[in-house]
Amino acid sequence: MLFTDSHEWIKLTGNKGKVGITKHARSELGEIVYVELPKVGQKVQAGVEICVLESTKAAADVYAPVTGTILAVHEVLHKDPHALNVDPESSGWIFEIELSNPKELSRLMSEKEYAALISRKA
Repeated sequence: MLFTDSHEWIKLTGNKGKVGITKHARSELGEIVYVELPKVGQKVQAGVEICVLESTKAAADVYAPVTGTILAVHEVLHKDPHALNVDPESSGWIFEIELSNPKELSRLMSEKEYAALISRKA
């Protein structure tokens, strides 16, 4: 997995990646009660808002970690965001993206780098 400084993760399989929010982001938000999913086929740019999460504390934007095309969304989350609350870094994935510029991955952080980032902000 690779991470953004805005607390998204991407797990790659070839030229595709599943994307979600980190455990840290989920804990900061509190219980997530609604997910506005992106549209399949939507073309997105790295760093641009792609969907919104609403929690008991606040609404939060989710940003695309890479540029690409949305291949799939986790439809279940629209009706029941429970997986995001329980397992945000696995079964709580939000969307799948096909990368159009794999070189952008070099801008993302490793797990160790991300852990250092959140420990500095604590």
